[in-house]
Amino acid sequence: MKYYVSMTDKFMSGWGLAKDKINKFIIECEDFNQAETIERNAQLRSEMKYINICGNKPRNKQGYHLSFKTYEELGSIWKK
Repeated sequence: MKYYVSMTDKFMSGWGLAKDKINKFIIECEDFNQAETIERNAQLRSEMKYINICGNKPRNKQGYHLSFKTYEELGSIWKK
């Protein structure tokens, strides 16, 4: 089962592809251990808030821009 860690990226919200929108950064994980690792590291980052783990792939809604990455695509700062 895949898990998704979603978070609001305060830094990227409001400009670029997220102009006038809230940027939700979503990381697809292969298992719950990966999701917990991402959640723990996201909580250490000041630009991330509203961090959640869920089993369903988040869907876009008005006023939001979704940015997806997989666990494998992330750098080591997210995998400590």
